[in-house]
Amino acid sequence: MTSFSIQSFGCRVNQAEAFVWADELQKKGYRYEKNHTKSDVILVNTCTVTSKADSDVRGFLRRINRINPSARLVLTGCYVERSSEEFVSNPQIWRIIPNSEKGNLSQILTPVAQPEEEISLQPFRSRALVKIQDGCDLQCTFCVVPSVRGHSISLGSDTIITQVKEYLHQGFEEIVLTGVHLCLYGKDVDQSLSLVDLLQDLETIEGLGRIRLSSLDPRFLNEDMLEFFTTSQKICPHFHLSLQSGCDRILCRMGRKISVTDYQRVLNFFRHRVPHAALGADILVGFPEESESDFEKTQKFLEDSPLTYFHVFTYSPRPGTQASTLPQVRHREKAWRAKLLRSLSRHKNFEFRQRFLEKENEAVVVKKTGEGAQVLTANFIHVRVPFCPKNEKERVKVKITHVSENHTDGVVSGSLSRSLKKVVE
Repeated sequence: MTSFSIQSFGCRVNQAEAFVWADELQKKGYRYEKNHTKSDVILVNTCTVTSKADSDVRGFLRRINRINPSARLVLTGCYVERSSEEFVSNPQIWRIIPNSEKGNLSQILTPVAQPEEEISLQPFRSRALVKIQDGCDLQCTFCVVPSVRGHSISLGSDTIITQVKEYLHQGFEEIVLTGVHLCLYGKDVDQSLSLVDLLQDLETIEGLGRIRLSSLDPRFLNEDMLEFFTTSQKICPHFHLSLQSGCDRILCRMGRKISVTDYQRVLNFFRHRVPHAALGADILVGFPEESESDFEKTQKFLEDSPLTYFHVFTYSPRPGTQASTLPQVRHREKAWRAKLLRSLSRHKNFEFRQRFLEKENEAVVVKKTGEGAQVLTANFIHVRVPFCPKNEKERVKVKITHVSENHTDGVVSGSLSRSLKKVVE
C-alpha cells in the first residue's frame, strides 16, 4: 500500500488543510506514515511569511533528498505560490499545486485503492484543526500573505458544522478554529455576519467539547465579540492576538490602523473578565526604521501588559511589499531586540504558570510518551505527566505540581494512585 506523510510549515491554516488531506487520502487507500523516511509520497505545505520560513522549507527538501531520495514530493502553499520557479528543477518533486487548487489536492492524487471496509483513520494531530476562512483583504505594509492567499473567503457554516461533527465522531475533544484572518469570517458573504454567528451555531452541536480560537485581530474585536468570547462555556480561555508592535509610530508605518491604547483596552477586558486566561501575541521586531526609542516603547508595553506569552518574529523583507523598499534595521540589532523580548516572554509565562501550582485544570492529551504524556490545559499550559490512562485526543483533569522556566509538571487526576500501585507491584 502506498504510504504518505505530511510536512506542514507556518500557520495553523496550513495545519488545518493538512488535517483534511490526511483523512481524505486514507479514505482513498493511502496509508498515513508519520515518519518521512518511510513514506512513498510526502506532501509539503509551505510558508513564506518570513525569510526563515523560506529557509526552513529549502532545508527540509535537502534533508529529504538525503534521507529518502526515492520519495515523491507534492509541493503546495504560499512559498510555492510566490516563487514556484525555485522548485521546478528538483527531480524529486512529483506535483506542484497552487493555493487555488489546495482544496482539491486529494482529488488530484490518483486513488490507490478503495478500502473494502471502514478504516481506522490515523489523525494528523491530536487536536482537530478546522479552517473556516482563507485570504485577507487588508494591506499591512510588511505582509505578503494577501498576494499569495488572495481575498478573504469564508467557508459555509454547513460545511464547517459537518466537518466539526466528523471530528467529534472520530473522538476529538478539542476543535481549533483557524483562518488567515479569523475575525473577517462571514464579511465576504454578508457584512452583518460575524464569527460570533458561527460560534453560536457550533455551540449547539451535541457532544462538542472545547473550541480553541487561533489568532485574533484586535482591530476587529468589537464589544459583541469580546462579550461572547469571555462568557462562552465552550471557548478555551486562551486568546492570541495579532499585535505586531507596542509603538504607535511603528503601528502607523505598518498600516495597522490601531493605537496602543486600543490594544491595552482589549487586553484589559480579557484579563478582567477571564483572570485565568492565557493571553498571547505576535510581535514583529526590527521593522524598517524602528529606532531604539520605538523598540523601548514596545518593550515597556509588553512588560506592563497582562500578556502571558508572545511569539517574537524578526522582520525580514518580503518581495513586493511596501516595507521591503524602506531603510532596514541592521540584522545584529534585530536579533538583539528579538532576544530581549523572548527572554521577557519566558519570564512572564513562568510567572503565569506559577499561579496554577497545586490547582486542577481541564486539559487534552496531545502526545503520549510511553505511560506518560504531554497534556495541554484549556488555558494553554503544556504539562508533562508521568502516567496518563487516557489516549491522545481525550480530555483529562491535571493537577500542576511543579513549574520551572522551561517545563510544567503535573499528575492526571485519578492516575496518581494507579501509578503508585504500579511502582509497588
